[in-house]
Amino acid sequence: MVQNVTIAPARRSLEFGIYRDGDNNLDAIQESTLSQALHTSARDSSIEFTVEDTTTLRAGPFDSAQGDKGRLHTNRYTISDGGVGNLRAGQTDDMSAEPSLARFVARTLDNAEASGAKQTWIDLVDHGGGDGGGLETSDGSVMSMPDIAKAISDGLAMHAAAHPEDARRSIDGVVANQCLMDTMGFADALSEAGVRYLAASPETMLAPGVPSDVAHVIASRENDPKAMAKGVVSDVMRTKYDAGEFGGFGPAAAFDVLDLDPAKMRVAEASIKRLNDDVGAEAGANGVRGIVREDARAIQGMVRFPEASKDMPWRADRPAIAFYDTLAGDGRLDARLRSDADAAAAAVRGLVLAHGESGEFAPFGGADYSDAAGPTIHLPTTPNQIDPWASAGVVETNNDFYNNVDEAAMTRVLA
Repeated sequence: MVQNVTIAPARRSLEFGIYRDGDNNLDAIQESTLSQALHTSARDSSIEFTVEDTTTLRAGPFDSAQGDKGRLHTNRYTISDGGVGNLRAGQTDDMSAEPSLARFVARTLDNAEASGAKQTWIDLVDHGGGDGGGLETSDGSVMSMPDIAKAISDGLAMHAAAHPEDARRSIDGVVANQCLMDTMGFADALSEAGVRYLAASPETMLAPGVPSDVAHVIASRENDPKAMAKGVVSDVMRTKYDAGEFGGFGPAAAFDVLDLDPAKMRVAEASIKRLNDDVGAEAGANGVRGIVREDARAIQGMVRFPEASKDMPWRADRPAIAFYDTLAGDGRLDARLRSDADAAAAAVRGLVLAHGESGEFAPFGGADYSDAAGPTIHLPTTPNQIDPWASAGVVETNNDFYNNVDEAAMTRVLA
């Protein structure tokens, strides 16, 4: 049992917030992200973890006598130097509500200032659905992607209002410990909220997911973003979780760290919009519509595993670089469209600081992910793929990126 102790403030390199939404079927299996954090803090004193954990698993963190074991409740505490401190256990918070995430962001920033941390990252731990959103609740609802970004902006504002002396502090990076969150739409939304890095998978992830010890490489490579990104991807791709008689399994078939620099994002958006608009304008000439549809359908959508059904909503999410490269190399298209596609591919590729993918991911039946090097983009090739779960409130097209790049023009051609 780890005792709840008060730890004297220390100068830290990294404040790493873990926002674990355990109000569903991932509660037990994703619990290990917290024990991972405890072990990481014990070997690296430069890291403090700020935790908000909604769970039914324990009375308090690490089996203390506090809280309400067996019933859904929320624990808030910090982890540093191998110990748990500042414990508050109480009523269940609605983790998929924008104000709840905003308060957590503000609290993480407050702790970062108190600990003298040079960087502040947050780890969002739960189910995810790409541009449809994430942080799923027990009733199946999710926080929309724009609301996740808004929560970060609101948390920044709350911290700045309470601590004007630290108003320039930001959320440096987001780890999306959720499925399918490596998307152009999410990257754009986070960039607008001032986030610089996104670490995420374009594909379904296997829980527990991203190991919390990625905090170590983030803290130790603060002045070398490329080395940091390569270290994070390496940590994820080489992690193996014990599956008993079935051996070990990795958390992700593909994983990236993206640079969300606003200037790079503007170039990517402008390049993608130019391609979308030109494809839309030329769709009726020289068989362009059929050629572009054929190229899109040649690239398998995400959610690639044997049990995946055709009606799964994210089958329309395709690796952006692979799609644009395919168009750029298709000699049936005119020079302008090929040039547009080449520019779009280059701009998206410029966002990728590091990536890893599996050419044959065993837990998913050996599915090939060799084209999943970078973020996905919503590319429906049939009408029912445009917003397949809209009736359930999961909408992938209601976001600034989709509108700003005129993705509807490409959708009209493909679907």
